[in-house]
Amino acid sequence: MTRMRTWQGAVFALAAAFVLGPAAADTADPGTATMAPVASGGETIDPAHYQTPEAFRWRITKTEWKESDERAFGEFVTAIGESNCRTFDECLKGPHNIYQASDPKGMFFYADCADLPYALRAYFAWKNGLPFSYTSGVAAVGRSNDLRYSRYGNYVYARTDVLPHLEGAFPNGRSVLNAINNVVSSAMYRFAPGKTKGELFDFYPVTIARGSIRPGTVIYDPNGHVAVVYKVEDDGRIRFIDAHPDNSLTRGSYGKRFVRASAPMGAGFKNWRPAKLVGAVQDADGTWYGGRVELAADDALADWSDEQFFGTESPRATQWMGARFVYKGERLDYYDYVRAALAKGDVAYDPVGETRLMVRELCDDLHYRAQSIDIAVKAGLNSRAQPGRLPDNIYGTSGDWETYSTPSRDARLKTSFVELREQIARFIEMAKEGDPKLAYEGDDVARDIAEAYRQEAEACEVVYTASDGSARRLGFEEARARLFDFSFDPYHCPELRWGATAVEELATCPDGATKRAWYEAQKRLRNQTERAYDVRMGFTLADLKAAVPGSGSDAPPETDVLELIGSEVKAESVSGESVSGESVRASTGP
Repeated sequence: MTRMRTWQGAVFALAAAFVLGPAAADTADPGTATMAPVASGGETIDPAHYQTPEAFRWRITKTEWKESDERAFGEFVTAIGESNCRTFDECLKGPHNIYQASDPKGMFFYADCADLPYALRAYFAWKNGLPFSYTSGVAAVGRSNDLRYSRYGNYVYARTDVLPHLEGAFPNGRSVLNAINNVVSSAMYRFAPGKTKGELFDFYPVTIARGSIRPGTVIYDPNGHVAVVYKVEDDGRIRFIDAHPDNSLTRGSYGKRFVRASAPMGAGFKNWRPAKLVGAVQDADGTWYGGRVELAADDALADWSDEQFFGTESPRATQWMGARFVYKGERLDYYDYVRAALAKGDVAYDPVGETRLMVRELCDDLHYRAQSIDIAVKAGLNSRAQPGRLPDNIYGTSGDWETYSTPSRDARLKTSFVELREQIARFIEMAKEGDPKLAYEGDDVARDIAEAYRQEAEACEVVYTASDGSARRLGFEEARARLFDFSFDPYHCPELRWGATAVEELATCPDGATKRAWYEAQKRLRNQTERAYDVRMGFTLADLKAAVPGSGSDAPPETDVLELIGSEVKAESVSGESVSGESVRASTGP
C-alpha cells in the first residue's frame, strides 16, 4: 500500500526544481505544483540562490546507462536483498551498501513500496554519476477518483530530469530523494503496454525470460503494491524486496499475491528504460550540464513484450483472462509459466523442499507483521479513540491509517497461506498421477509433506508485545489458525491485532466495549483475501453489523494443511499449539 498524495481532480504532479519536461499538449490545465529543492527535512530554498553542499552534489560524469551500469545496479539491489536489513534507512546505511561511506552525515532514507524502485535507482545513479529522469505528473485515461486505481490506466504529462541546467549548478542528491518521496505513488506504474498519449513512462513491460526478469526488475500489483526483484533462483523462483509506509523492508517470493489484471492496469514485471543525456555540455572538470534526458522507446528495447497480458500463443487473446501460456508445448498456469520460463533447465517440484520453503517464508511474513504492529503500538495508535467510521477504502487511503493499519499486508499474507494449501494439494495430486515433474522418490508424499510442515511449524515462533509490555509467543500453526482473527485496525490493542480470543490472553487488553464491538463487526472484512479498491468502505459500526454490501465475506477460505492431508496425519501435528497450552505464554523478555 502506498501513501496517498494530495490529488487535484484527476491529475497529480510535483516538479523538482531542476529540469522539468513540458506537459503534454493534450493535457488541459493539469494543475501542477512546483517545489524548490529541500535542503533538509524542514527548510526550502530558492534554487536560484542555492549552492549544493559538496557532499550532496550529484555530478553527471556519464551520459548514458550502459550494460555494465545495469549489471552493477542489479548487483547493488541483490546485496540489499540478501542482507538482513529491516528498514530502508538501515539498508542504505549498512555494510551491504558499498556506497554508504560516501553519504553525508545525518542522511535519513525513506521509502514506501512505490518509492522503493525510484529511491534505489536514483541513489545508484547519484553515486555513479549517471543521468536520471522520473515521471512527475500523471493523469488518468478517462475518469478516476484515485490515480492509483484508475480503471484504464494513466499517462504521463510531466517528467523531471535530474541534471545541472547551468554550469556548476549541481542537483542535491538528498533533495532528489526527498522529491521522489513526495511525488511518486503506485500511479506511476499503472499504464497500458504499447503507445499511449503523453510522454514515456519510466518502465516498460518485459518478456518473461531469464535475463529479462533480473535484479532491479519491478513487480507491480494493480491492487496498489510494488516490489523489486533482487534474485532469480536457478529453479525459476523470483525473490523480491518491498517497502512499507512505516519504512520497513521485507522479502518474499513471487506468487499469487501479485494478481494479474487487464492490460491498461499494467500489472506484472517492468524494467527501467535506459536513459541517455543528449545536448549537454562537458565542463572542464569532466562533468556534464544542460541538455535533456531521453528514454529508450519501445522499438529500441529488445526485450519489450506484452505477453504478460495477452499470452504466448496466436491468435492472441483479446482479454487478459483468456491469455494462454505455453512452455515447450505444454499449456501452463501463468504463475507456473513464469517459473518455468525463468528456470535453468526444466522445473522439477520437490514437494518436501517446496513445503519447507513456503512455511519458512510465511514465518518470515509473520515476523514482518510483528515488526509492523510494534511500530504502530510505539506510535500510540492503539491508545487513541476509535474513529466513528472506517476510511473510504481501508486498502487505499492516507494518514495514520495507511501508515499503521495492515489490511493490505494481511490480505497478501492470507493469500499466501491459501496458496500454500493449494500447492500442497497439487503436489499430492501430482504424486497420485505419477507426474514426472514431481521430484519425489519416497513412498508416501502426504506423510512426508506433513512431517516437513510439522518440523518447520515447530521451528517458527512469533513474538508480540502485549499491552502490559510482556512478550507473547505464538507458534506457526496457532498463528495460521488465528489468521482471519488478526485485526488490521491500528486502534485496537496488540492482543486483538493478533487475534486473541482466550480470556487469559485478552486480560491485558484495555480496549473497552466500543473497540471490542468494532473488532467483532470487522470480522467479515477480515474474512476476505481480495483487496477491493473500487468499493467505498466508509462504514459505521451499524453498517458493519448490518453486513451492508461490500463489507466482506461470511466465511474465510481454507488454510489448514494438516486437515487437507488427513485426520491421521493431523493427530501427529504440532504439540502444544493451543492458547490454553504452550503456544501463547507470557514472559519478561523475547
